[in-house]
Amino acid sequence: MVLGVAGLPAEPEDMMTARDLRLAESTGGRLHLLNISTAGSVEQLRRAKERGASVTADVSPQNFTLSDDELRQFDTHYKVKPPLRSAEHLHALVEGLKDGTIDVIASSHAPRAAEKKFQDVNAAAFGIAGLETTLGLVITKLIRAGHLSWTAALEKLTINPARVLGLSQRGSLGIGDHADVTIIDPDIEWTVDVRQFRSKSANTPFGGWRLFGRAETVIVGGQVKFRAAEAVGA
Repeated sequence: MVLGVAGLPAEPEDMMTARDLRLAESTGGRLHLLNISTAGSVEQLRRAKERGASVTADVSPQNFTLSDDELRQFDTHYKVKPPLRSAEHLHALVEGLKDGTIDVIASSHAPRAAEKKFQDVNAAAFGIAGLETTLGLVITKLIRAGHLSWTAALEKLTINPARVLGLSQRGSLGIGDHADVTIIDPDIEWTVDVRQFRSKSANTPFGGWRLFGRAETVIVGGQVKFRAAEAVGA
């Protein structure tokens, strides 16, 4: 409790990860771990996969982008669950993404009403509005940083989530699949402006950040549902 704020240490996550992996292996069951955030979880998952266990996992952009040093600002926008952790955990998560240990990148979109965040850190709600920033953070912090190729990153955002959920006609563009397409401008540089969010809340620590890459058009079931130009009033 260095900052006078109750902490969420890595050990409980490591223990629960170990328990669930052991149960999955002993029963032959299938397991997906949501929002892992520790080096211990990554290493245990890696070893379980090497043993042939049917296990997968996902990670949120804030957990491979931000460290717990940000909490020194006492800004409740950094209060998320799982919590932000130290640099060693961030490094382990990136390595897990690189070597395929971590299968999926999830937005962990958890919008919160302003009054839920505008409180003392201990009383404020956990959560971050991740829908609008996930793609830009993946492109900026993983692809442009040289950690993931475009192919690997897009697999973790599309094909792999569909496989984990058992959605055989989602996440790809095969014949007979659902016509869900996102057209991305990979080189555009933009500033995160919470006033332009489509979400009903804007609880994000990324306001004002300069990011690369943006979804320009989103097509769902063959119908255009979103155009970036319309969103920003251009």
